[in-house]
Amino acid sequence: MTILCEIVTQERLIYSDQVDMVVVDGVDGRMGILPNHSPLLTTLNVSELRVKVGDSEENFAIGGGVLEVRPDRVTILADVAERADEVDVTRAQEAREKAISYLEDGGPSEGLTPEITHDISLALQRANVRLKVGQKRAGAHNVSRMEDAG
Repeated sequence: MTILCEIVTQERLIYSDQVDMVVVDGVDGRMGILPNHSPLLTTLNVSELRVKVGDSEENFAIGGGVLEVRPDRVTILADVAERADEVDVTRAQEAREKAISYLEDGGPSEGLTPEITHDISLALQRANVRLKVGQKRAGAHNVSRMEDAG
């Protein structure tokens, strides 16, 4: 038995397929969603989302949003979402370094207000999640290349 999983942003449908399990971080903690799950509506943290189908797993970087679960469907309305193979690891690393630098150096010329600190911290969280997801994908490519060579 499977459950339909759809990941959607304002711009596009990122993913739509029948899956065995969805693992995501909501505001109340990490959740594993299986077919016939009780109805649920919650907000999502900036986090990694994992979709499991059989023995395979696909990873996504989620920049917050809303999760709706019905017994036959999981819908993620994401503020921002990227498949692991879409993550530009170099760009994510640069964004991470810039956010850290801002926090360490006191931010932009107007200083670090609570709002600016929040925005920079959120940018740092997003960069960290993008790096984690992107590096998993890069690691999987390196393993498969090594297997091909052997």
